[in-house]
Amino acid sequence: MEVFAEYLAGIDNPDHLYRTNEILEWVVNKFPNLEPQIKWNTPMFSNHGTFIIGFSTAKHHLSVAPEEIGISHFADDIKKAGYSATKGLFKIPWNEQVNYDLLEKMIEFNIQDKADYTNFWRK
Repeated sequence: MEVFAEYLAGIDNPDHLYRTNEILEWVVNKFPNLEPQIKWNTPMFSNHGTFIIGFSTAKHHLSVAPEEIGISHFADDIKKAGYSATKGLFKIPWNEQVNYDLLEKMIEFNIQDKADYTNFWRK
């Protein structure tokens, strides 16, 4: 989690800081083989050099980016969870519960789908 310390220190709202830290710690603990890193001032996780999932804070929500295919593959689950989505990310409002089952499915999907992938991003 040290890799995220500077990013987390920049979050002014204590509730947002707590929630972001909680989610990042959950990923670290649930998926210890993923590499936590900061790229483009964004906390993210990679596996054998390929992007798996990223997070970023905004005023009203935490953005979760599993790449475009992750959004399309889990579109129904995202909608059922009550989250809004764009082409490449979905938003967890600060005042709503985190659907950890959905996060777990997305991360597992990307790990499996990109098992033989050698680029950071999908092409």
